[in-house]
Amino acid sequence: MGNTSQTSIDQRFTGKVALVTGGGSGIGRAAALAYARQGAKVAVAGRTLEKLQETVNLIRDTGGMAIAVVADVSVAAEAEAMVKRTSSAFDGLDIVFNNAGTEGAFAPITELTENDFDHVIGINLKGVWLCIKYAAQAMTRNGGGVIVNTSSWLADTAVSGSSAYAASKGGLLAMTRALAVELGPLGIRVNTILPGIIATPMFERLGGNDALADTFAATTPLRRVGQPADVGDVAVWLSSDEARFVTGQNLLVDGGYTVVGI
Repeated sequence: MGNTSQTSIDQRFTGKVALVTGGGSGIGRAAALAYARQGAKVAVAGRTLEKLQETVNLIRDTGGMAIAVVADVSVAAEAEAMVKRTSSAFDGLDIVFNNAGTEGAFAPITELTENDFDHVIGINLKGVWLCIKYAAQAMTRNGGGVIVNTSSWLADTAVSGSSAYAASKGGLLAMTRALAVELGPLGIRVNTILPGIIATPMFERLGGNDALADTFAATTPLRRVGQPADVGDVAVWLSSDEARFVTGQNLLVDGGYTVVGI
């Protein structure tokens, strides 16, 4: 992707409307900024208004158009209202980047509770399903659109203690294939990104630090951990006309980490 995260190569999304969930930090913020640099009007959604407003301000500081939308994607009424707010504010909806997610609890299955499981599934899997449900209705009225989801490298491999998280992210892969078939005739493409080790707040919450990042980098072919823009730029590409014949795909963006194995 080169340095597309740093400099605008064109205005490929001029006149387009993008909704980014989980847009208050990390990958979501990087993607929201990237969409805006390419000319899109961006709705930045999530649960913490302060963080969302930071992203909105960064977009507006560079001359872009953006709004903050507070929503819990795991609640149907809030997901529906989020889509309606976006469509109403910008008169349409062309792109949805379903990036909102939680790591939940990482622990042996014998120690996890039913609530632990329901919480992770509710946000990471059900939340994406709800967003697509309401976004597809709006996009169908506009003649089509693009949906990009955020899964994880842990949907394609495994580490101990990740059963709930891996299940939620693995479910997205099957959902992506099913919805690509279902929504394709309506002019809607659906793809999913599987980020590898990315330097985000989630990585830090899971114990990520410089030493751990160096350990991962040493076994990654590209010899570094990923940055949020590495994933955000791929979301932008999948949303663009350059990827117009790509749908139903689950794309690893991990610097080759899972090729080597763990």
